[in-house]
Amino acid sequence: MCTKYVSSDDAAIERYWQIRPGQTWLTVSLHPRAQGPFIRRAQHAVEPALECVIGQWGLIPSFAKEAHVAFSTFNARFEELTQKASYKVPWARGQRCLIPALSFDEPNWETGRNVWWRFTRRDGAPWGLAGLWNAWTDVATGELHESYTMLTINADQHPLMRRMHKPDPAYGPDEQDKRSVVAIEQADVERWLYGTREEASTLVVPPSMDVIEGAPAAAPPRRPRTGNLDL
Repeated sequence: MCTKYVSSDDAAIERYWQIRPGQTWLTVSLHPRAQGPFIRRAQHAVEPALECVIGQWGLIPSFAKEAHVAFSTFNARFEELTQKASYKVPWARGQRCLIPALSFDEPNWETGRNVWWRFTRRDGAPWGLAGLWNAWTDVATGELHESYTMLTINADQHPLMRRMHKPDPAYGPDEQDKRSVVAIEQADVERWLYGTREEASTLVVPPSMDVIEGAPAAAPPRRPRTGNLDL
């Protein structure tokens, strides 16, 4: 499960995917229900093309009564897409997307406490993380809400990602269902966004060890105390 990542800015999105967001977008750390960019097939283009949309990280399903969904929809387990009501329709319709990210964070509990690790690409490029999107309209106001979710896949056998998240003592080391995001490589973008569900499914694997690198995240800078200071 991924609960925070750093999104790419509009310049990086244009540089790596040859498309600009509909608005200026700066690099920012995102948490669930924040607004972030995602890339999908252009919905009204005659020829195949991509578009970058700003939407909520936390998919609003078509059956939702309001934009604020009470349950968690920011991560979607790939193995459950065809059973989960929130995701089965977007998956069936091919509403797949890329989530541009400079890095993503995961918790490591090997010391007995949570130490956040940050994951980047060895080549310095941004991640294109696999996701699903949906467009939901508020019937009361007519307002359109774009939203997306980030796919995850089992990583119990991945040398690096299996070390993340707090282990469940009720299960053995190979039965933890540790989760990983899914990275779509540049060469596979067309197959992910335009291919069949079967073709797209072959891309749903944890990031290759040749691509990913991770280390404990640097501690945030300490904020100065407010009030009277002796300078």
